[in-house]
Amino acid sequence: MAGSKKSKSKQIPTDDGFLMSPKIDFVFKLIFGDEKNKDLLIALLSAILGVPKEDFEGLEIINSELLREFAEDKKGILDVRVKTKQGKQIDIEIQILPTEFMPERTMFYWSKMYTSQVKPGDTYKTLKKCITINIVDFKCTPLKKLHSSYHLTEDETGFCLTDILEVHFLEMPKLADLEIPRDENEAVVEWMEFLDAKSKGVIEMLAIKNQDIKKAYDLLQIISKDEKARMRYEARQAELRDQLTRMETAENKGRAEGKAEGKAEGKAEILCQFLEVRFGAESQVLQETLRSVTDLELLSRITNRIFLAAQLEEVSALIQSSLRSQ
Repeated sequence: MAGSKKSKSKQIPTDDGFLMSPKIDFVFKLIFGDEKNKDLLIALLSAILGVPKEDFEGLEIINSELLREFAEDKKGILDVRVKTKQGKQIDIEIQILPTEFMPERTMFYWSKMYTSQVKPGDTYKTLKKCITINIVDFKCTPLKKLHSSYHLTEDETGFCLTDILEVHFLEMPKLADLEIPRDENEAVVEWMEFLDAKSKGVIEMLAIKNQDIKKAYDLLQIISKDEKARMRYEARQAELRDQLTRMETAENKGRAEGKAEGKAEGKAEILCQFLEVRFGAESQVLQETLRSVTDLELLSRITNRIFLAAQLEEVSALIQSSLRSQ
């Protein structure tokens, strides 16, 4: 029946040279989180984890559902989570904005992925390896490495206690530090350069060297001409700019003349920014509560615990408990 089908996204007819940045989380998920492009995801995972592509045969993308309608949702899941045929889970997240306590945040969400495997009545044998991959546009570690990986090992001997834990950091700003050693022909470096590319020329050179990146580039060009996707992209960019502006404003207030009240206001603003990004409008009451707190030490205690709370109710209880114990 006429008019019963949903209208498809329009292709922008003219080639205006516009190209989306693949490091914006929304675009990253369109490229690597779609079943139709699973070969690109496998190529990326193979490069990061250093294992053959064949090891990912039967790979299942667990959370590809948001791709259908480009839904605008601050709580939307824009990471890419997969499960291998052997039952291992891998979560890939790309982060543009600087995030405090990134290692702690990483371990918290890794633990949720790991423990979610167990159902009532299961034994520990059920638990499979979980891998977290963080691709970040800010420096997280002091290491002179573009790509670092972490496991559970004994301090002196290096003996691996268990292989259930694996965490990776790919720090894109370090690409600009020429003192950091890298092999320009290594696949993981090429993928980092693709994600961080500032121009089409850079991507085109990478596409000549790497056929998987060529396919990703071809897909990126198609996405960039999609009218609906472009609107979603521009909205996401605006949202990120607003977040960054609020964070910079908060930091500047915190530095102002070294005053304690300025530092407290800045820390409160950072906490409010976290609540806004994590829980959206539902956290407005808590944000107002935090903005009324002028005790820097109290705000520091809240900061040290707030990132471990998974639900808004937990955050509320934590803040109220801290205020009562003041």
